[in-house]
Amino acid sequence: MASRVSLKAKGKSAKGSKGSEDRSTVKCLKDWSTWTLRKAKVITHYGFIPLVIIIGMNSEPKPHLSQLLSPV
Repeated sequence: MASRVSLKAKGKSAKGSKGSEDRSTVKCLKDWSTWTLRKAKVITHYGFIPLVIIIGMNSEPKPHLSQLLSPV
């Protein structure tokens, strides 16, 4: 058990508050990127089919909505 305690004391956190500021910045960046990727996943999941329909409605020749949604 003593080896675990001595391993924790050897890190960068023993040098002062600068190490803790770097860790908080890294944690904030990691949290922000995780939040952003989750939101992008939801937007992509629910926005892909409406995007395809909108692009299809604006193409030439102009199809009706029923023609876009039918599989034939």
